[in-house]
Amino acid sequence: MKFEEFNFHPDLIKGVRIAGFKEPSPIQEEAIPLVLDGIDLVAQAHTGTGKTAAFGLPILEQIANKEIEKALIITPTRELASQVSDELYYLGRFAGIRTLAVYGGVGYGRQIALINKGVQIVVATPGRLRDLYQKGKIDSFNPEIVVLDEADEMLDMGFLEVVKEIFDYIPQNRQTLLFSATMPEPIKDLAENILYNPEYISVVSEEDSTTNNKIEQAYYVIDESQRDDALVTLLEQENFNKALVFCRMKKEVDRVTEHLKALGFSVEGLHGDIEQLDRDSIVKSYRRGNLDILVATDVAARGLDIKDVTHVFNYHIPFDPQSYVHRIGRTGRAGKNGLAITLVTTQEFRELKRIQKEVGASMELAVLLQESDSLNSEDIISFKSNLLTLETHKNIDEILEVFKDVDREILLQKLLTYVLSKEKFGSEKIIGYNENDVNSLYNKFIQDEKATKRKKAKRN
Repeated sequence: MKFEEFNFHPDLIKGVRIAGFKEPSPIQEEAIPLVLDGIDLVAQAHTGTGKTAAFGLPILEQIANKEIEKALIITPTRELASQVSDELYYLGRFAGIRTLAVYGGVGYGRQIALINKGVQIVVATPGRLRDLYQKGKIDSFNPEIVVLDEADEMLDMGFLEVVKEIFDYIPQNRQTLLFSATMPEPIKDLAENILYNPEYISVVSEEDSTTNNKIEQAYYVIDESQRDDALVTLLEQENFNKALVFCRMKKEVDRVTEHLKALGFSVEGLHGDIEQLDRDSIVKSYRRGNLDILVATDVAARGLDIKDVTHVFNYHIPFDPQSYVHRIGRTGRAGKNGLAITLVTTQEFRELKRIQKEVGASMELAVLLQESDSLNSEDIISFKSNLLTLETHKNIDEILEVFKDVDREILLQKLLTYVLSKEKFGSEKIIGYNENDVNSLYNKFIQDEKATKRKKAKRN
C-alpha cells in the first residue's frame, strides 16, 4: 500500500512526501482508516513503529478538510510532547495547521494565549493540562479528538488519576484514541471508562511484548571498581552511532558525564534537576547528532524517541524488569538492529537472572579485553630477543648516513618507539569474568549470604 491510496488533502500529501513517507507501517495501515471513520480506538504498538503518524495524519486530514477544528494529544513527558508537536507541525504546515506543546517548567502565559487564539492541535503533559483546566484558563478549548499516547508510561509515572480527572473537563461527544506499548489491567480499565465501543488493534507480537528480538543483549560481570573502565572501554571499542547510558541516580549521571567529557567524549547528562531550557537543548542536540552519548536516569529518558540509537548501556542494572524493557527499547527502533549492554557485579547477578526470567531476555555473557600500551618485564625480554635475531637491512649504511646529524641516543629511542608502535607487544587486561568464574563467584556470594543469615539468626 502507498500513502497516496489514503487520498489525503493535497497540502497534507506534500508534507508526507517531504517527510519521506512512502509506504505506511503496519500500525499506520490499520489505524488511519479507523480514525478517519470516527471510531474510538485502542492500539497496541511500540514506540518507533510510526504511531505518531498513525493518529496524527488522520487528525491533520480532518482539520485540513474542516471536518473538525481541534485535537488534543496527551503524552507522559515534556520531551515527547515537543517531539509529537514538531512532527505534526512539519506534516501539516502546508495546510496551515498550528500545533503547540504544553508542559510544565515554563510560564503559563504564552501557552494560554496561543490556545485561546485558536491553535488547532495541543500536545500536552498531564500535570500542566490539568492545571490549566482546573484554573479555567482554557475553557474555550474543546477538542473533537483526544489521543492518549504512551498510556502505559503514564501509568508507570503515576499519572493515571490525573488523566482520569482531565477527561472530566473534556466534552463527551468526542473521538478518543488510546495508544500503548503494553496493556496492563489498569490501562484496559481506563480504556473501558473513557472510550465508546472501541476497535482494538495490535501490531505487537507475542515475542515483541517482552523485549524486542532485534536487540542483541549482552552483559559483563565485573568488580565494582571496574565499572568506569568497563564503560569507557566499551564506548571506545563499540562502533556506535548514538549511545544512551542509563544510571540509577542523578548524582551518577553527573559524575559519569563529567568523567566521559574529561576523556574527550561528545556527551551530556539528563535528569530531573536540569532546567527545562537546558533539557530541551540537550535533547535537540542529541536528536540532531551533535551529541554522540546521552547519560540519563530512567525518569529523564521516559518518552524519548530518538532515531538511530544503536547502543544502550546499563551502567547499573535497573531496579525492576519493566525498567529494563523500557531502557533497552530505546534502541532497535523501526525494524533496525540494536545492542543493549548491562554491567553487573556478582552481588547484582541475582537481579539479572530475575530480569532474564520475567521478560524473557536472551542475554549473552561477554568478557572485555582492554588493550594496554605498557610492557611488563616478560614483554621487554621477548622484544629484545626478537630484535637481536633480525637480519641487518642491506641499506643500513645509507640510512645511518642520513641520520648522522641526529644524536645517537635520541635516534635509538625514536626507532625503538616506532617499532613498538608497529608491533603488538602490549598486554591485554581482562575486565570482567568468564562463565566459570561467574558461577564460582556467584556460588560463593550465595554461601556467604547464607552464612551471614545464620549468624544473625543465632544472635537473635
